[in-house]
Amino acid sequence: MSSFRIPQPKNEPVYSYAPGSPERAKLRKAIADLKSNPADIPMVIGGKEVRTEKKAEIKAPHKLSLKLGEYSKGSAEEVKLAIKAAMDAKQKWADMPYQHRLGIFLKAADLLAGPYRYIMNAATMLAHSKNVFQAEIDGVCELVDFYRYNPFYAQMIYDMQPGNAPMIWDRMEYRPLEGFVFAVTPFNFVSIGGNLPTSPAMMGNTVVWKPASTGVYTAHIVMQVMKEAGLPDGVINMVTAPGAAIGELVLKSRDLAGVHFTGSTAVFQNMWKVVGENIANYKSYPRIVGETGGKDFVFVHSSAEPYATATALFRGAYEYQGQKCSAVSRAYIPKSLWPKIKEIMVGFSKEAKMGDVEDFSMFINAVIDKGAFDSIVEYIDYAKESDEANFIFGGNYDDSRGYFIEPTMIETGNPHFKLMEEEIFGPVLTVYIYDDNAYEETLKLCDETSPYALTGAVFARDREAIVRAEKVLTHAAGNFYINDKPTGAVVGQQPFGGARASGTNDKAGSLLNLIRWCSPRAIKENFVPPTDYKYPFMEKE
Repeated sequence: MSSFRIPQPKNEPVYSYAPGSPERAKLRKAIADLKSNPADIPMVIGGKEVRTEKKAEIKAPHKLSLKLGEYSKGSAEEVKLAIKAAMDAKQKWADMPYQHRLGIFLKAADLLAGPYRYIMNAATMLAHSKNVFQAEIDGVCELVDFYRYNPFYAQMIYDMQPGNAPMIWDRMEYRPLEGFVFAVTPFNFVSIGGNLPTSPAMMGNTVVWKPASTGVYTAHIVMQVMKEAGLPDGVINMVTAPGAAIGELVLKSRDLAGVHFTGSTAVFQNMWKVVGENIANYKSYPRIVGETGGKDFVFVHSSAEPYATATALFRGAYEYQGQKCSAVSRAYIPKSLWPKIKEIMVGFSKEAKMGDVEDFSMFINAVIDKGAFDSIVEYIDYAKESDEANFIFGGNYDDSRGYFIEPTMIETGNPHFKLMEEEIFGPVLTVYIYDDNAYEETLKLCDETSPYALTGAVFARDREAIVRAEKVLTHAAGNFYINDKPTGAVVGQQPFGGARASGTNDKAGSLLNLIRWCSPRAIKENFVPPTDYKYPFMEKE
């Protein structure tokens, strides 16, 4: 036997895909291959591909005429099979030595960084409408980082051992949870789709995984990578079933041990409610880990550098069409800087191009589907009809060939205007202009305006102003940025998660998240146990 050590992880380098580069040519080929070979995507239950007669089409959001494939829609029957498969695989997986268990995910990282890199990037671009840079940092680099850093953090957990008294050996065993974990993942980050089911699995749990319908195309590739990496059958079971079947069978299952969720606040709160209503029926109290909505802010002080601020606002609000949990959705800007920042932002808006992901010069692409398009448009139309909103740029939209919405910036004089308070999840930034001498009170306004607390940023060159913002906004953001946009958290550098209505703040990509998927057992071994019940104080004088 040996004491094995997980390799020290490093963040996966981001390829440039510059004109003439070999990676650009390989990506072009992968895109062409996917377009010419529509996928027939099954569920994966107990290692077997499960197809049904009921299918759903997968189309490119930016080109509705492009059919990427179809996937089988599941029912209560497939959900039952997935739960059974997870429970059947549980003991053997939990008994596997940790170095072999974690080695599977280290191999998955190398497969994704190597032979699967271009196919995953192409799939992320086509199915999620991400430009090449957004696809690279999400579908490849961040997911590779999860598969390298999480095993390292798992080893750190196993290394955490108690002290010992004389003749006593105390040790801590980090057992997997008793039951299965239910992972629910969104469309907007392939890396979240690949992380939420695998992080509990690394700790010895088996998983039922429900990806968003708009994320099935890339989830299928994640399952292919896992199979090639050697993940045993039944450890992760991917099902595409309606919410009713999930609620009745998964959330009410006696063997539900945990929920790993990223999605809307309303859905998460309802899941928590169902768990609460059934709390007496479970074998153990389910661990509930969730990252939900956000109304992320950038707060600008009068000492801020205008070009850096405007760049962060534009990138933070409009990269991936504002469909990041961390996207800038509201900004507080002092009157003295507003004219310059507005000028720069307007200039950016005239330069930034919107269109098909296959045109690498495009900065913005399409929103994910008709539901998202209609929801975002509703906010834009509301602002158009309001006398409290002034459009700086954007405001146009078109779904005739794809779900396109222009980058939109709106100025309001009402800090409680609807678009300053509610999550939009699209390329819409609302700004409130405040008096320079009202910095302190406007910070408090920022803190109190939104129920969310996911990400936020302050821009200032005045260190006192930064200190004050950091203090007042202590609970306003789980990820807080100074002179940087509040998007783009990197595994191993900025563990991600927020509190308040934004989730349980268990920090994906850190030891804090992985430890939620353990049930520790303290073991005390007495090498020389006592042989008499009497204590010294009981002796006669």
